[in-house]
Amino acid sequence: MIERIETGARMSKIVKHNGVAYLCGQVGEGATVADQTRDCLSRVEALLQQAGTSREHILQAIVWLADMADFAEMNEVWDSWVPAGHAPARACGEAKLARPELKVEIIVTAAC
Repeated sequence: MIERIETGARMSKIVKHNGVAYLCGQVGEGATVADQTRDCLSRVEALLQQAGTSREHILQAIVWLADMADFAEMNEVWDSWVPAGHAPARACGEAKLARPELKVEIIVTAAC
């Protein structure tokens, strides 16, 4: 069975299937990469909770940065957010994001 949560015409914020939660990409507010990453991860955490899971159960994360020069700044926030011993498989790349002011977008898949 597939469960879709907060479904709109274009996408669902969460899709659950076979004990896995797939979250839509999350972006954050703020002037810096660190600010946007913190806000983004706060939104990810809220969606994980809504899906009935947590950061300890993240299986995979995909991080898109508008500029790879911001990699270290994003990682500083990421490293303090991921629970010790629970680092997921992760990829990070550079991409043109949906709006020019966006610096980071994170997509997460987690076990429920």
